[in-house]
Amino acid sequence: MPAHVSIVVPTYNNADFVEETIESILAQTYADFELVIADHSSTDGTWEKLQRFADEPRVTLLQTPAGGGAPANWTRVTEAATGDYLKLVCGDDLLEPTCLEQQVAVLDAHPSVVLTSCRRTLVDARGEQFTSARGLAGLQGVVPGRDAARKAVISGTNIFGEPACVMMRREALERAGGWADTEPYVIDQQTFCNVLMQGDFYAIPIALASFRLSMGQWSVNLARKQSAQVVDFHHRLAEQNAGLLSKADLVRGDTLARGMAYVRRGAYLWLGRKMHPEQQAEAAVGTGQ
Repeated sequence: MPAHVSIVVPTYNNADFVEETIESILAQTYADFELVIADHSSTDGTWEKLQRFADEPRVTLLQTPAGGGAPANWTRVTEAATGDYLKLVCGDDLLEPTCLEQQVAVLDAHPSVVLTSCRRTLVDARGEQFTSARGLAGLQGVVPGRDAARKAVISGTNIFGEPACVMMRREALERAGGWADTEPYVIDQQTFCNVLMQGDFYAIPIALASFRLSMGQWSVNLARKQSAQVVDFHHRLAEQNAGLLSKADLVRGDTLARGMAYVRRGAYLWLGRKMHPEQQAEAAVGTGQ
């Protein structure tokens, strides 16, 4: 019988952290899940580190050919999933032990909910907490999906958090066309909003996942690209869903998205100054490519 939940992990050059990530998944209090891992032609020994989990009955190890960026690997690992619910965890993030238990309970109890998310903590390369309980923009409990998507746009940021914070119905993701790849830097938020056009959102206002900051998120050029793609995503969402967003919503969301990109960069640079040189080297890794 297929597992109730599929946890999918796309890895790319996560050798320093991937074992800790997988251990946090296998330590869940909820046990009815399969774990599918696809490595995207890593060159740092990630694939070799994953072999210690090859004999775990719930684990399937796959390899993805080079090329295509994060969308290729996210799609590869997701297409191998068979569970009713799906959760993607990048190869350096972490789950709290009750994360699955609490999110499965939400989806089981609320048939109208197509996607649920929790708050998250931010950690550095050594797993030390940087900030606590971020995300959701004040949302709590059941929220109409269109309202949650609009809230994300006018906030100018991904209020749902990184994929490790989210669990969704796999069939809803399939109906939405899978992982959106038109704006790769916002593949997660794009996809979450597409899924939310089909039903309700449920916000769990506690931190059940941790997102690891990396030096690859600190460049000015990357901040510009990210903010430009967020703006493009806002307008694409408006065009595809009549009545969802007003012109004022788009102006507000676009302006905040441009500003938030540089606020995040400033926070990463501040964290970088706190790190010792060896920590900076550890942080310079890829996530989920």
